[in-house]
Amino acid sequence: MLLSCGSFVPDGLFLHRNQTVQGTPMKPYALAAAVMLLPTLSSAHHGIANFDLNKDIAIEGTIADIAFVNPHSWIYVDVKNADGSVSQWKCELRGGTVLKRSGWSKEMFVTGSTIRITGSPDRFKENTCYMGTITLANGDSMNRYGQLVKAEKLARKPMTLQRLANGDPVISGDWAAEQVVMTDPRGQAGALLPISVVTTLDPGQLPEGARAFPGSRGTPESFTDDPLGTTWRRPSLRPLTEAGKQAVANFDGSSTDNPRLRCETTNILFDWTFDNPINRVEQTESTITLTYGLMSLVRTIHLDQSDFPANLAPSRGGYSIGHWDNDVLTVTTRGFLPGILSADTRTPHSGEFQVTERFRVDPAQSALVREYEAVDPLYFEGVHQGRDVLYVSDLPYETYNCDDRSFRSDLPD
Repeated sequence: MLLSCGSFVPDGLFLHRNQTVQGTPMKPYALAAAVMLLPTLSSAHHGIANFDLNKDIAIEGTIADIAFVNPHSWIYVDVKNADGSVSQWKCELRGGTVLKRSGWSKEMFVTGSTIRITGSPDRFKENTCYMGTITLANGDSMNRYGQLVKAEKLARKPMTLQRLANGDPVISGDWAAEQVVMTDPRGQAGALLPISVVTTLDPGQLPEGARAFPGSRGTPESFTDDPLGTTWRRPSLRPLTEAGKQAVANFDGSSTDNPRLRCETTNILFDWTFDNPINRVEQTESTITLTYGLMSLVRTIHLDQSDFPANLAPSRGGYSIGHWDNDVLTVTTRGFLPGILSADTRTPHSGEFQVTERFRVDPAQSALVREYEAVDPLYFEGVHQGRDVLYVSDLPYETYNCDDRSFRSDLPD
């Protein structure tokens, strides 16, 4: 058995320099602007605080099983102990969808073959780790965020805008949110940023205007007595009303109070890009159907209606009416069940929640751009606004296959 563990002295961020990073450095002001335009990146990486990323651990054994599932994949390793007995470890990888987008496959992990894993230990479960680097029996070594194919965003080519017979722009197809990765390719330190930004940085580097990801190596959250609590409790997206404060008074975003930790849809804004999904759009002249790559939420946008039905049945996805104007699709959605706008920031929404989205195609970037604003006079003040971008996907949409095996998911292991 090979098993080692060491503590990290917090005198700076750990920088891993065994991987060459390609790309031309961005000018500081351009990089800062890119970082500031990424509001969704404040969302907590699922379960990162479960692991003590200030410690290093290494195991070696034989592969017992590999689960390519979402939100995170897991590899199971039989490790021989000093007394000859065998203990089974499980180590967390990225989600099955993003692993496939990065060129990984289940076939790479041959049952019974030797494997070495370095990473960080779980804070709460024995024989559980966060995978930083894997070395296979043939000597191939891959970091957590290793890209075995050229990232889609880096291989982007312009597209030609197509139109339906009535002149509406065609937005049907499979669209993927750009992968976000840690600047440390092993995922233990640094910031969580789009892959196109990370390729301009040194491993582990923090760009100007960005901070290390909460709970990652060397951050204040990682050294507290309650790392889960400090990682998940952040300022609300909007000032809450008294009713809004009451709605989340007992909410624990690191437990199954959080819809995504019980494998359920969060909302139509958050799920569109979180965990770098592949979404599918199907279009006719009268309807547009959006199938989300996260939790497989299905929405229908009605283009042939000017008003909402009198008696809406509330749902997590709401009821959407849209229209095209100068190649911009404006969609208004009402009829939501009360829920959570952002679990990471404890921001709720009520049944009075209303969302306006504007979709447009950017042919030069092969991109589908969405700008949105949301209001909820019952639970929060002002307007929550945001913007996100999807790109033509190299891989097709697939059902999410949610199988949460993380600590405090309260779901079967």
